[in-house]
Amino acid sequence: MRRYGKHTDEDDVRVRPSRKGNRPRSSIRPKHEDAADGMVLTVDRGRLTCLVEDRVVMAMKARELGRKAAVVGDRVALVGDLSGRKDTLARIVRITDRTSVLRRTADDDDPFERVVVANADQLAIVTALADPEPRPRLIDRCLVAAYDGGLEPLLVLTKSDLAPPDKLLELYGDLDIPYVVTSREELENGDAAGRVREQLDGKITAFVGHSGVGKTTLVNALVPEERRRSTGHVNAVTGRGRHTTTSALALPLTESDGWVVDTPGVRSFGLAHIDPSRVIHAFPDLEPGTEGCPRACSHDEPDCALDEWVATGHADPARLYSLRRLLATRERHEGD
Repeated sequence: MRRYGKHTDEDDVRVRPSRKGNRPRSSIRPKHEDAADGMVLTVDRGRLTCLVEDRVVMAMKARELGRKAAVVGDRVALVGDLSGRKDTLARIVRITDRTSVLRRTADDDDPFERVVVANADQLAIVTALADPEPRPRLIDRCLVAAYDGGLEPLLVLTKSDLAPPDKLLELYGDLDIPYVVTSREELENGDAAGRVREQLDGKITAFVGHSGVGKTTLVNALVPEERRRSTGHVNAVTGRGRHTTTSALALPLTESDGWVVDTPGVRSFGLAHIDPSRVIHAFPDLEPGTEGCPRACSHDEPDCALDEWVATGHADPARLYSLRRLLATRERHEGD
């Protein structure tokens, strides 16, 4: 049996190849300076539908991104085949820093947050005034998620022919949230879409709502079927556009430069990921009063400086009540 020394240079030395290849590992990532800019429209089982200029391109995430995931609304850089032709696939090599994020957890005990939409300007919370009954606690949770993620909230109240909106609007009056009230007839004849569209022009708006409130009907009125087909996946049987229930779908508004992001219906909206200290940023009239609060103040304890701030006339007591009600939603379960 022939043996070789430690520093041998014989030509007949056999080197066993590594199973992972012989290319040396490196932390240097390619710059991809020629990558094209795009926007993620929807995500389905590892495949991402992106808009690159005026083309819809299928893509997958590049390995170099590691565990960083792209979501609907993300601005990304792509390389590879950007033609948009059938059976072609591009690669997402960069994800631009996000300006806002809508996040949720399955429930308040779930440690894993899910980013639903990135870079949206506002969150449209669609709620029926009756059939089904409105769920203020769910609305509160959506508001907290919007404030925490940097989105402006918008209330869209449907089925006003079944119940008046006054009581629900009074509950949120001190938050100065813009709203649109619609009826079932207006949803069906398109009048509602026109008034809602006024609030969406020039913005990226994520729509949330639970089953039966009319969210899908409204989104369909805002975005005609032909535009949905050109943007989302197409069902080979019905020919209708569809999107997976596990992902949102971004759709361009008709006769507008705005976007609608249709999200799956929600039964709960967990807030385990929310840092309560960030919610105060949505209350600029109260935020200066927190300077005298004890460290890690929950803003609902005896030593909270906001009580004195309100008592001395710096802010309306109703605003402090609204803040504390929103903060308390994190401690409640979604059954009410």
